Amino acid sequence: MSTNLHIPKTCEYCGNLFTARTTVTRYCSHKCNRIHYKQIKREQKVKGALAETHQKTSIPQPSASNPENISNKDFLSVSEVSKLIRMNRWTIQRMIKRGQLKAVPFGRKHIVSKVR
Repeated sequence: MSTNLHIPKTCEYCGNLFTARTTVTRYCSHKCNRIHYKQIKREQKVKGALAETHQKTSIPQPSASNPENISNKDFLSVSEVSKLIRMNRWTIQRMIKRGQLKAVPFGRKHIVSKVR
């Protein structure tokens, strides 16, 4: 489908003037589009790495994996039990298999009832 539109635009990457044939065209060529896309992705990766580094150095936010929040629940998953009693997840699985820890299958997971 051909268009009769001729819209003068400026390339978002290189800044050159070009004639766009559609209203959504942002770049003068596929090469500028590709290079700018890679530049944006690279910047996002750097920002993510900086945010992750900043998050590790800052005070941890309360979450479901935090033992304080886990202690408020009535039923726990195997990974939550392992975090609560500070044991490996596989040790908890073995304890369930041997019958040392009572757990109920819940879909693909096992849940453990917490006794109060």
